[in-house]
Amino acid sequence: MKLRVLGAGLGLAVCLVMPLRAQEMPGDAQFIAAREAFRVGNRPRLEALATELRGHPLADYVDYYLLRQGIEQQDAASIEAFIQRQAGQYLSERLRADWLRVLAKREDWQGLLQHYAQLKAPDQEARCLGLLARLQLRDAAALGEAESLWLTLHDVPDGCRPLMALMADRVSTDQLWARVRLLVEANKLAPARQVLASLPPARQPDPKQLDQALDKSAAWLARLAPASLKTRTERELVALAIQRLARNDPAFAAEQLQRWQAYLEAPERAWAWGQIGLQGARRHLANATDWYRHSDPAALSDEAREWRVRAALRNRDWGEVRRSIETMPASLKDKPEWIYWLGRAYQAGGRQEPARQLFERIAGQPNFYGNLADEELGRRITIPPRAQPVTPEELAEARAHPGLARALTLFRLDMRLEAVREWNWSIRDMDDRQLLAAAELARRHQIYDRAINTADRTRSQHDYGLRFLAPFDDQVRPAAREQALDEAWVYGLMRQESRFISNARSSVGASGLMQLMPATAKWVAKKIGLKDYDHRRVNDPEINLLLGTSYMRMVMEDLDNHPVLASAAYNAGPGRARKWRAEVPLEGAIYAETIPFSETRDYVKKVMSNAVYYAVLFNGQPASLRARLGIVPARPAVDTPKTPDLP
Repeated sequence: MKLRVLGAGLGLAVCLVMPLRAQEMPGDAQFIAAREAFRVGNRPRLEALATELRGHPLADYVDYYLLRQGIEQQDAASIEAFIQRQAGQYLSERLRADWLRVLAKREDWQGLLQHYAQLKAPDQEARCLGLLARLQLRDAAALGEAESLWLTLHDVPDGCRPLMALMADRVSTDQLWARVRLLVEANKLAPARQVLASLPPARQPDPKQLDQALDKSAAWLARLAPASLKTRTERELVALAIQRLARNDPAFAAEQLQRWQAYLEAPERAWAWGQIGLQGARRHLANATDWYRHSDPAALSDEAREWRVRAALRNRDWGEVRRSIETMPASLKDKPEWIYWLGRAYQAGGRQEPARQLFERIAGQPNFYGNLADEELGRRITIPPRAQPVTPEELAEARAHPGLARALTLFRLDMRLEAVREWNWSIRDMDDRQLLAAAELARRHQIYDRAINTADRTRSQHDYGLRFLAPFDDQVRPAAREQALDEAWVYGLMRQESRFISNARSSVGASGLMQLMPATAKWVAKKIGLKDYDHRRVNDPEINLLLGTSYMRMVMEDLDNHPVLASAAYNAGPGRARKWRAEVPLEGAIYAETIPFSETRDYVKKVMSNAVYYAVLFNGQPASLRARLGIVPARPAVDTPKTPDLP
């Protein structure tokens, strides 16, 4: 229950705060001091502590801190010596990635490429630096890859800025404007202005006109004379202004485009209509599909293509669903959701065999659309046979793994970000038996999120008891029964909210197993008569479960006792969940797929799929996701909440 701000496609980072798992061990205090010395740049203190920490499980981190501090002054031999000493370990990869940035500043492109080639899992910044080096060394094949990035990358990390600056001088005018449109669609106006500054001076828009087109679009268009649209720059500004209007009022934007489209070229018209369709689809407007028809699939971003399908789903226009997916590039068309919905569209058109073939492609996948595909093929959801239990020898091997040992130490010291990175690096090449042993090791240390995520990675030997852990059983089940809630749904929601970390805390302040916002927790406490409630108690599992399950019951009662609506409400608020209903009854799967917020859309799908697996584990019987999703009732003409002040 952590999404409480406006905005489509909002993703919130979650920071999980772990309690200490054991008593402090010798050297722990010195290591924490060394980390602080690194953070503040106190090298003498860091060097002194490094000597004291020899033999500590995290001594290699101190060596990394020493090299990383002032890395631009380091010599290549020192960097290479550490990388070789740590070969195959997380810190080797991390320092090598740090060193790429230094080599880029030194314009040592050959050295940069040599180091880049040895990265095992380069992140976006490293990939950008690798492309930059290849371009500087005149690798012809790199240009196409860089152009693809130019046309798709919304958020540009620092390490990618030099590449983007270089590309701005190399791409065509069409590609410059394509990036401007991409950034404006993503509401990234400052970067869009920077790209426009790359145009030749004579083709750059007047700064005042640009500001008015983007910030005061309606007034600017009202004053604009058609005779002034003499250049591409002026026409593009009209298209951008219409896009800005569409963000607030797609219907009004469509009226404006009808007025101006005769003065625009085909690419500008197509993009503008696609933007109106996108914004209309996000608002579940019935006209969205018609607006999309005025566009050109080639003019649509990936986001706009996906919402074109969603608009057709809301209208139950299966022919348009099929056409919209068939025109997608393979990178989109091969996503499980679009494989499934294309199968449904074929099915609706009587093409049973092509539909079956599509369902078979994703059937068996342990996710929302894999579950639905199974049911389309007449298979209820089950869990695979449990793998043989982890042996003492396998568990001992996991405990002795250097990376896992470092990760456990970092978890113990509440350095969760570093711990997760070390853990994830350590398990990346493990086989199924090693993964199961690592997952069991995490479970025994009550690091439930790593146990779940590690068990999730197995390929042929599985333990769904680890994938779908059910800790706090003696507290969760009584709380769920007291509120007359389905235990599988409660566990499915908790798994998605906190991964069962009792001190979990989101970036917006939601806390505990059930991720309660402070104001919501206080409201529920008052509503149920919990005396002397103090928010400092919210991370107590018993209090958190009492408040969270009480809120779940209230949300269910307010939303037709429908778990899909209630799940959406738990994440995004009851008002939004009610608003997202259609004027007619809607399949639960279509409701979930057409939720405007990307975080909530993903959340609801995972909660509902989680609940099915918990039901199978708890009951020992096959289960149905489709039955759980059911039909979301139509939005009533007068939509009055049962509990008006429900947060």
